[in-house]
Amino acid sequence: MFNVTYPEVGGTAGDLPTGYHHVRVERVIGRGRKVFEQAADDLFAGMAQRRAGAIIHLSEVPLREGTRVRMLLRIGPLAFRIPCVVVWAERTGSFCGFAYGTQPGHPERGEERFELHLRPAGEVTFRIIAFSAPARWFTRLGGPVARLVQTLMVRRYLRALEGPPS
Repeated sequence: MFNVTYPEVGGTAGDLPTGYHHVRVERVIGRGRKVFEQAADDLFAGMAQRRAGAIIHLSEVPLREGTRVRMLLRIGPLAFRIPCVVVWAERTGSFCGFAYGTQPGHPERGEERFELHLRPAGEVTFRIIAFSAPARWFTRLGGPVARLVQTLMVRRYLRALEGPPS
């Protein structure tokens, strides 16, 4: 169905598959319906990635299942091509999110899921869940550096959708 580089499509929706590095982080990014709606619009337009420093092209906006995601990440003099495809997307009145999976040419193999929740008490939370493993020679060779880059990007993603101070 999807041209991805890992067999566990949808694996970020439940127990994460073994044999991968796992990420599960969550942050309150604001309060209220307005913050949630703006963050949801931004999430489905690729703004978390763009504001985190990636150059991003989506085959369609708002993104949906099947959307091709092409990112370019520059780290110093190096540039990494990061092709993905959206394998799940959903939006309701109090929840939205999507997951994309890695495609051939991506430095890693795995899946990353982005979720926004409007909680009953009004908090808007942004959650990121991922599993990944090196897919290219340079990510296998530079394992600790690849993990550091992933940690940095996850932190940037979490800050990218923050609403105005309450």
